Amino acid sequence: MHRPQPHISSSATAYSAAESFDFKPAKRRGSYNCGRCGLPKKGHVCQINSGASPTSTSTPTSSPVANTIENSYSASRPLQPPPLRQSSNLRRALSFDDIDIFCDSPERDLDGYDSPHPDAYLDPDYEIVSGGLSAGCLWEVLRRLPPASLLAAAGVCKGWRETTNRLWRAAAELKLMVPPRGQLRFMGLVLKKCPSLVRLCLKMESDVDSTMLACIAFSCPNLESMEISTLSGAVNRITGDELGRFVADKRCLKSLKVEGCSNLGGFVLFSSSISTLWLSDLYSLSKMVFNCPNLKEISLEFSRQENDTTDLTTMVDGMGRSCPKLQNIHIASLRLSHAVVLSLTAANLRGLRMLSLVLGSDITDASVAAIASSYSRLELLDLSGSSISDSGIGMICNVFPNTLSRLLLALCPNITSSGIQFATAQLPLLELMDCGMTICDPDSQSPPCDQNCDSEVPNVLNNKLHHMYQKLIIKHSRLKKLSLWGCSGLDALCLNCPELNDLNLNSCKNLHPERLLLECPSLQNVHVSGCQELLVGAIKGQVTDAMASAENRFQCKRSADGSKRVCAPDCQSPKTSDGKKRRRVMERQCNVLVG
Repeated sequence: MHRPQPHISSSATAYSAAESFDFKPAKRRGSYNCGRCGLPKKGHVCQINSGASPTSTSTPTSSPVANTIENSYSASRPLQPPPLRQSSNLRRALSFDDIDIFCDSPERDLDGYDSPHPDAYLDPDYEIVSGGLSAGCLWEVLRRLPPASLLAAAGVCKGWRETTNRLWRAAAELKLMVPPRGQLRFMGLVLKKCPSLVRLCLKMESDVDSTMLACIAFSCPNLESMEISTLSGAVNRITGDELGRFVADKRCLKSLKVEGCSNLGGFVLFSSSISTLWLSDLYSLSKMVFNCPNLKEISLEFSRQENDTTDLTTMVDGMGRSCPKLQNIHIASLRLSHAVVLSLTAANLRGLRMLSLVLGSDITDASVAAIASSYSRLELLDLSGSSISDSGIGMICNVFPNTLSRLLLALCPNITSSGIQFATAQLPLLELMDCGMTICDPDSQSPPCDQNCDSEVPNVLNNKLHHMYQKLIIKHSRLKKLSLWGCSGLDALCLNCPELNDLNLNSCKNLHPERLLLECPSLQNVHVSGCQELLVGAIKGQVTDAMASAENRFQCKRSADGSKRVCAPDCQSPKTSDGKKRRRVMERQCNVLVG
């Protein structure tokens, strides 16, 4: 409250209290409290008018009693509002401290913590943060910055710091690359700013241990998805017991993806909320117990070491009993066998739609028969690295003609071009097919050895000379991606696929340019790394000719009697439609990727 000063002259006291606040001192940091009532400014609407201070003067000879009477009389009088000041473009430093943003009630949080989008009730034209920049514009700029740049932006000024705090509080997904030094301090500072975080993705440049898990569990109470990937040199030291405790404590967790799980040793997972589980680099697990009734997708990738002692049969048997809602299963291990497939088929998972059993050389046509008899609604089947033959492909085509859209049979040495052609002809819904390293040249696969060298494991490809000089003819109306990488035994290729947009011919060394025919108008990418230069030139020529013919076909029409096609003059074709068609041709340009 303004008090009369006895040692100030009457001329100096002629200024009102409101005008006394117009004095602009040298630039310095503003106060966090209101200059009228003394309360904190944040979330505060001052109820004291700027003209509430008395304007009466006093003299040095006035007595204390007279002063008291005069002050009480001044307070009892109705307060007159101060005269309106002329607007000025000059604003004092930290002027945004005095701006109240729709603070009709003291319960409203200015930082937007209670709103899913803190900018929902902020008028971008009303709140000016800094330098004439509106809050909405600054929000849209800062929300596109990575976390490191966002931390640096918070040091510009107080307005930017408040906006970044709102961003951190509203963040639902966070992707971080954790540095090798000070990772715990860094993680603690960042996660503390994100109380509403539900999705977290970490790329670790340092080792991961139980302390990091504890920090995440404490800082993210509502976490629903977590992904941890390790870069080169980083080691995942999390054990199975620590991972099990983390999953049991996070009752909101729905998705968990962790790489480098070589030190688990064994784990027991109990969770009623988790639906997606990805674990990679597993090695010699003594026990694996899954008690996740709502689990729908699981991916287990084991280390490619011959001395792995994991019992996959017992694991699959328990997983089938305790996870009845599984829809997607991916297991990559050298220990996959026919017994594992029988355990999986005995589980009778009615909702299974995607099955991927990779690197199981002991999986044969009998395994395919077991899969076909138990699961007849598969949409994706991946048996890469198995020992199935063309007979197994025939069983697949007989059981899944109306459901299968993705078939992956890479690294299957017993498959020939006849089986591939039969699959494309009998599966009308097929959109993706991977046959890499199936049609291989025996000479390119067998390394040179001395005459005195005794090979204990004979090379299977040396006994399959029929894989040489094979031709492949595929005609399919829905196929979009075809991979023939490493098919060095392929001699001729003819494709008539109007929807094909991605073709992989990497390392097809023996494919002759004269025996190549591509009738794929939608082709966008052709991978030809490791191919002959003549083949690369032939592919570029065919793709260019196809694009040119498509462009010329736009300017042709049939004559009135329908006898033949004639080239229409440019004046007869509308310019607008011609421009749209040319743009479509430009959008369909094909990329021939050599490197």
